[in-house]
Amino acid sequence: MVVNTLSGRFALLTTAFVVLAEVLILLPSLASFRADYLSSRLERAQIASLALLTTDAMIEPELESELLLNAGVLNVVLRRNEVRELVLSSPVPSPVAATYDLRSAGPYVLIRDALMQLFDAQDRVIRVIGAPVQGGGDLIEITMPTAALRLEMIEYGLRVLALSAVFSVATAVLLFLAMRSLIVVPIQRVVRHMTAWAEAPEDARRIISPAARVNELREAEQALASMQHQLVASLRQKERLAQLGQAVARISHDLRNILTTAQLFADRMEHSRDPAVQRAAPKLVGSISRAINLCESTLAFGRAEEPPPALGRFMLAALVQDVIDGELLAAQAAKVEFVTDVAPNLVIRADRDQLYRVLSNLVRNARQAIEATGAPGTIELGGGEEENGWWLRVGDTGPGLPERAREHLFQPFQGGSRKGGTGLGLAIAAELVRGHGGRLELLRTDAGGTEFLLHLPSELIDSAA
Repeated sequence: MVVNTLSGRFALLTTAFVVLAEVLILLPSLASFRADYLSSRLERAQIASLALLTTDAMIEPELESELLLNAGVLNVVLRRNEVRELVLSSPVPSPVAATYDLRSAGPYVLIRDALMQLFDAQDRVIRVIGAPVQGGGDLIEITMPTAALRLEMIEYGLRVLALSAVFSVATAVLLFLAMRSLIVVPIQRVVRHMTAWAEAPEDARRIISPAARVNELREAEQALASMQHQLVASLRQKERLAQLGQAVARISHDLRNILTTAQLFADRMEHSRDPAVQRAAPKLVGSISRAINLCESTLAFGRAEEPPPALGRFMLAALVQDVIDGELLAAQAAKVEFVTDVAPNLVIRADRDQLYRVLSNLVRNARQAIEATGAPGTIELGGGEEENGWWLRVGDTGPGLPERAREHLFQPFQGGSRKGGTGLGLAIAAELVRGHGGRLELLRTDAGGTEFLLHLPSELIDSAA
């Protein structure tokens, strides 16, 4: 419906305001016209009475009737020097219906009397009192019929309505065109852009270019353009991630088969009598097993499914040492020192492989941050029991996280802490911790280093177990 459109509602409001303007113009105009009409009758009556005031002779009835007819009144009364005198008179066809004193009438009274006069169709006799002009007495009083006054008021009102209607309609049309040009057309342009962009949100050519001349509409267009740019970038990123996920899934599938073969050879190495091989073989087997599990998890992630944690009891200190041993091989060329603060007999319940991945990601980020400075540094791992769970802490003496990494912490492909980094490590760690019902939080990061704190709740783990 037209009423439900902005143009239609503005047209209705414009029409209502035009009608209101007509009323506000017409009422004072009618009141002023009536007051002027009555004042002119008082002046005519005063002029007609001057001829009698200059002589003491009686005036002929025909002349008196002619004077009253020309003045448009029935009787004329003058009060001079405290003396009230009937100067001109004629038969009054009906009793006086109302008396109006123009000397003290205000705007409200004039408008009220004009409306009453306009809607009273009967020809009544009224008395009008006013002040004589040029000091011709104390007051002048006339009686007159109202039929001629009402007819002239109607004619005058129609003329005022016609003239004001022309100006009002012209003003309304100009306002409507201006509103349509400044508001409706820009809004329709925004709607067209939104509709076209919704049909193909990946097409950057359909992003709106702010062009509105009104500041508020231009800000709206700028906000829409910013949102469209962000959504286009997000859609492109999601498309690339989907393609990357498919590629990783294929690679992980083939890599799992290769690692399975490597695991068979590693199992044979465990039976070697060489002491060095016997010491290295278990770690090699463990590393290959974790790699196979990671491939299987990647395949599950490609199906948008993160496998639930397989909970079990194990020594936290042994897990921490495995993580450190794995990083020591990569940190041999760098001066990185590892410090642990974990009780040897501390037992926790969690998914050992997933917790290994969490700690490994945090420690690897810390090591790479220290290596990037070229200076020696320390990585500290701690853990202990707390109320309703356990805590693990990973801290380093590196340069701290950059501003972008802090703004997009735990977001993949956005929260990378080093040049070329993807930010996947922290994102995966946070997701795995959430799978345990815990949380991973950043305690501090500054020029003195970075520290993460991991909480694992025992209640949720027990219920899951």
